[in-house]
Amino acid sequence: MGIRPVGRPASPRRRHDWAAHLALSVAVLLISAPLIFALLKATQTSSDVTSPRLLPGGAFFENLGSVWSGAHLGRYMLNSLVVALSVTVGKTALALLAALAFVYFRFPLRGAAFVLVLLSLMLPTEVLIVALFDVVSRDLRWADTYAAIIVPFLASATGTFLFRQHFMNIPVSLADAARIDGCGPLRFLTHVLVPMSLNTVGALAVIQFVYGWDQYLWPLVIMQHDDRQVVQVGLRRLIEVGGQTDWGAVMAGAIVTMLPPLLVFTLLQEQFSKGFALTEDK
Repeated sequence: MGIRPVGRPASPRRRHDWAAHLALSVAVLLISAPLIFALLKATQTSSDVTSPRLLPGGAFFENLGSVWSGAHLGRYMLNSLVVALSVTVGKTALALLAALAFVYFRFPLRGAAFVLVLLSLMLPTEVLIVALFDVVSRDLRWADTYAAIIVPFLASATGTFLFRQHFMNIPVSLADAARIDGCGPLRFLTHVLVPMSLNTVGALAVIQFVYGWDQYLWPLVIMQHDDRQVVQVGLRRLIEVGGQTDWGAVMAGAIVTMLPPLLVFTLLQEQFSKGFALTEDK
């Protein structure tokens, strides 16, 4: 009769791995719980949405159709896409030029100017909204136009800081060699710095696209016509005040409006991770 080996107890490292996986699974479940709840309610009818029923239904496309055509969600999303892409491209271009000036040009009060740029991070839009409304609507006469929700947000202190820190890690000898070869500043930027900064550009693009897509307060104040309004304001208008709200349609619209930022993040996920890596090989 053979001797059956006695099972070895789990090693402390394996127990630690199981505990870490369990904690991470619980954290992911808690964080995604609102999204899962919204997705379930988006598939239910109006009578089931207000009930405690947490089983998926079959009314998702019906809810989406009502909000897409009846509430003009498609038009709102197109407006937000134009605004988000314009803000992303404009902020990236201006941040590249500003960082180029701060790193490779010598001018008086350069350090003080960069400090002022960083101080602008402490001034949210809500603080400046009254003065900004006065300038845009009265002086520039841009009220109810795309320029009103694009141009005031083209300057990016965050982008300037990111590109400045990245350019400072690039050897100065590249700039000296380019200058000897007769390469001008803009050509040096487009042919040397930008190809070496694609990860940082991708990281900034994700941040700025999400920022432009999620604009709410300023478009609500400056835009009057629905045909130029953004999607966040359009979603808010689906919630009737003092009336009956079709929460299934609201949830379906909210789920659909999350897809463009999610798609951008998925496409630029690698660049986003490497762009913020604290290493020189980013």
